[in-house]
Amino acid sequence: MKLAAKLMNTPLLRPPGWVMALGSRIMPFADAASPELPMSRLLRLSLFQLVIGINMALLVGTLNRVMIVELGMPAWIVACSVAIPLLFAPLRAFIGYRSDTHPSPLGLRRLPYLWMGSLMLFGGLAIMPFALLLLSESIDQTLSLGHVGACLAFVLVGAGMQVTQTAGMALANDLAPAEKRPRVVALLYTMLLVGMIGSSAVLGWLLEDFSPKLLIQVIQGSAVLVLVLNLMALWKQEARQPRRGARQVDGFKQSWTQLMQLPHMKRFLWTVGLGTSAFSMQDIILEPYGAEVLGLSVGMTSSLTAISMAGALLAFIGSARWLSQGIHACRLASLGVLTGLPAFALVIFSAPMESIWMFRIGVLLIGFGGGLFSVGMLVTAMSLPNKEHSGLVLGAWGAVQATAAGASMALGGVIRDVVAQCVQWGWLGEPLMGPATAYSFVYHIEIYLLFVVLVALGPLVRRSRRESTGANLRYSKLGLAELPG
Repeated sequence: MKLAAKLMNTPLLRPPGWVMALGSRIMPFADAASPELPMSRLLRLSLFQLVIGINMALLVGTLNRVMIVELGMPAWIVACSVAIPLLFAPLRAFIGYRSDTHPSPLGLRRLPYLWMGSLMLFGGLAIMPFALLLLSESIDQTLSLGHVGACLAFVLVGAGMQVTQTAGMALANDLAPAEKRPRVVALLYTMLLVGMIGSSAVLGWLLEDFSPKLLIQVIQGSAVLVLVLNLMALWKQEARQPRRGARQVDGFKQSWTQLMQLPHMKRFLWTVGLGTSAFSMQDIILEPYGAEVLGLSVGMTSSLTAISMAGALLAFIGSARWLSQGIHACRLASLGVLTGLPAFALVIFSAPMESIWMFRIGVLLIGFGGGLFSVGMLVTAMSLPNKEHSGLVLGAWGAVQATAAGASMALGGVIRDVVAQCVQWGWLGEPLMGPATAYSFVYHIEIYLLFVVLVALGPLVRRSRRESTGANLRYSKLGLAELPG
């Protein structure tokens, strides 16, 4: 290694300056590293997001289908099981506060919570396949044991996901310098997306020839992989600090009160919730819309998730560059909201136009707009002037986002079913008797929510304009700051 370094430093073998600049320009996260957080350490830290992506793909995608089709379980049991992890989403603010004030004898704050989250994930995934097999057999003697085991498994996985992501985001916020934070956020989001896409493909390939034995092997193999990746992510990431004393009585209440007293904090959380709901309400009905309204095949509808993720990936890469060039995070989020307006319009008009390509472009833009909004809001949370309680801030952001996403997805399905029943009964009139009416109703609600989000973003963008440098002023023509607050 020393010989290679000496050779690279010789004038004849040193890469030209234009080659170095080209490499930094092509690699979207090449300059996310810093002396405090070098690239090797940053990539290793981002493995916790890869773990979250693996678990999300396993629960929402692969395992959801296996439980209904191969195991023949009732859909309501599957829906309740997948929704259990969302029960812990509101606790992320409390988890973040606990990591801020953790009185560790070793002088560590974030790593103990990453370790506890890893153990929860491993335990939940280890017992999950056995519980699912007991439920699928429907034997009276073991059915109750299967219910208890499945509930325990999903509870552990849900709690582990929330603890791991909250502590990991707070640790990244602690380690990354302020000027590098936007690119670090984009890198973490990209790693989450890579985990979801890659693990979905691998899990689908492994379970193609399904058998109960193979299910046990795949899920328990995932448990081992999750534990190993999280151990690699947390290894030597946090410097030891002086041991903290006992936590204050009612410390969380006092810290939460101080957090809510920050300027525009309540508006920020409302904006996160409304914006997440606006982009997430269509997640459940997207593929049924393509199949029922446009007549897409199973393979074509399965590609819709990949198209949406591709749009989000482009947003993450673009946001890293744009934020580093001086665009304020709130303006980036507003750009994502503005992108969502024509995106949902394209999806709606694809039905009367019978245009599959219009539908796919709309799906791509939905992923792109949602990605810009998510990155913008997370960077805003990490930039709030409350460094001592960064875990509480990021926990509050994560709690609002996860809760809003889960609730809006469920609400979107309910609205679609209710409107479809009204159409079937003829309550909406003969012109609206088509199958697209119920889906279009949900997409229109999302467009209205996006306008509400623009109104909520107004004062945040106005404040960002006062704090911006000259590099940001070229985006002031958007006019969002003039919207009523």
